[in-house]
Amino acid sequence: MTPPPARRRRALTGGAAPARNLPRRGAIRRAQAITTYGVGSLVAVDHESFVVSGLDGADEHWDIDESPRIYERRLARLLGVQHFRLPPASDDTSKDGLRVRRFPLMQSCPECDDLRRYRDFTPPPGRSVCGTCEADLVPSRFVIACEAGHLDEFPYWHWVHRSSGRGATTAGQCGGTLKLRSSGRSSSLRSVLISCTCGVPEVSMEGSFRRSALKDLGLRCRGTRPWLGTSAVAQSCGLTPRTLQRGSSAVWQPVVKSALSIPPWSDGRADPLAEHWDELRKLDSRAEIEMCLKFAFKGESPVPVDEVMALLDAEREEDPTGENAPTFDHRYRALRNKEYERLRSGNDERERSRDEQYICESPIGGTAVLQPLGVAGPMLVKKLREVRALKAFTRLADPDAPFESNEVPLSDSGLTWLPAMQVHGEGVFLRLDEDRLDTWEKAPAVAARVERMRTAHQRALEQRADDPTRVAPSPATPRMVLLHTLAHVLIDEWSLEAGYPAASLRERLYAADDMAGLLVYTATSDSAGSLGGLVAQGEPDRLDRAIRSAVHRAEWCSSDPLCVESEASGTSGTNLAACHACVLLPETSCEHNNILLDRALLVGTPEEPGLGFFAGIVES
Repeated sequence: MTPPPARRRRALTGGAAPARNLPRRGAIRRAQAITTYGVGSLVAVDHESFVVSGLDGADEHWDIDESPRIYERRLARLLGVQHFRLPPASDDTSKDGLRVRRFPLMQSCPECDDLRRYRDFTPPPGRSVCGTCEADLVPSRFVIACEAGHLDEFPYWHWVHRSSGRGATTAGQCGGTLKLRSSGRSSSLRSVLISCTCGVPEVSMEGSFRRSALKDLGLRCRGTRPWLGTSAVAQSCGLTPRTLQRGSSAVWQPVVKSALSIPPWSDGRADPLAEHWDELRKLDSRAEIEMCLKFAFKGESPVPVDEVMALLDAEREEDPTGENAPTFDHRYRALRNKEYERLRSGNDERERSRDEQYICESPIGGTAVLQPLGVAGPMLVKKLREVRALKAFTRLADPDAPFESNEVPLSDSGLTWLPAMQVHGEGVFLRLDEDRLDTWEKAPAVAARVERMRTAHQRALEQRADDPTRVAPSPATPRMVLLHTLAHVLIDEWSLEAGYPAASLRERLYAADDMAGLLVYTATSDSAGSLGGLVAQGEPDRLDRAIRSAVHRAEWCSSDPLCVESEASGTSGTNLAACHACVLLPETSCEHNNILLDRALLVGTPEEPGLGFFAGIVES
């Protein structure tokens, strides 16, 4: 967080402060408003803490006048919106920015040790200090949240009075003042001491993070949503909340969906029709479509009728409707299937227009050199555009789960847009030979090894879920783990050859019964993402050398023999031969949070060298 110049007074606003107070300010990047500091998340500005406001509301909402529109029809249709918007900027040119509200309101003074609500300290306007001691106030380290996404203050009064026999209805009625101090003996919760001047015994925070800690106090979630402001009505909830550190990643996890712009939507010609697609989809005949376009644009349509009909046909093919309409997960997989088809086929040079955002070509050299590796059909993605949209968020979610549960919407009033960012870049797409892959994945040793990972992952998902019967099956399959691990070693290899750091390269996996490919690409928020360094690695000769080098690197790990002989590694044993010294990547690069990895499926093990898909390379 870097404070902007003094004239930038409203990049972030402290909504709960009195109206006369000067607004708080800070700076975050636009991309962080999607991935890190989105709606409902907590953000620190200097020594203060705020919650990012929702997309609408009576006040403290997003100012969409500073949010340019983004169009990506395939993703918009999937998420049920008309378009997307960039988050408001936080720079010298913006008048407003993201709005926030002060949270948590419980603060403590390090001088007098008082623990009370912010307004009770009577701070002077524009400052977050104790009105008596003039010391900087410290926001509460602890908050509570439930799996339905609600967020609330930690119930300090109930915690310190739990042995006094007072019920929940008497909260704050003892007449005393809460105090918070640290014994200084350690950094553990046992050293964080809470007391009340009414005379109850002083207690520590030890035990407050137990799953049943608040349930034992007779407390249930009140359904509060501070990011929507004071006008938001508390929802009926009743779940048992859990105590969390204010800065914990469990407090807020984004639900981000992304899509590549592919023909026929990648040239931007369909963008002017974004607000009219819902009406156009209901029409069948050419005459009806012509009439609708004339009425919508009061004259000549910016897109020819024939083009509109072709776009509608492409949409219906990808997203069929009717009684047997697919679920969201099926539609999201269909979106990936279309990307896979386009990556395989590329786009002909004659199809390109000046505004084309997707250029995918076959390499110039022959691909026969790749046949011994079991690699087929490399494609050079010289230009790509990806749109990443914040669909919702979760709290107390399992980051390793293959699905999102209890998603919290960003707005109470069905908006026609969602916050998103667009990135431009380049990449290399490659597939594995289907015949060789089918033979390899049916080998008993391969199936048994992946089954160990799948069982461990499934067990972890069920243990973390309130209702194990609703847990989706683990996505672990031999081809998925193989493609995932291959993508990781290629990213490591290309980060040395292509001039990009590993953190700026990303994987996009296409692993299903009818797909066996991977895309390694780089993408930035401006045109600097297309420098050609990565695309050059997709030429067959270079790709051959890169795969051979990556596989040979994966043969040895500085943690061997412990790594390769590991019976389980990673979160809950969801990895096998994978560690930070060999195949794990920065979080920004991996689609699956660095789980379901095993380099033994690439190179084999000392006991079973034939286990690896690329065992022939290792032997040679």
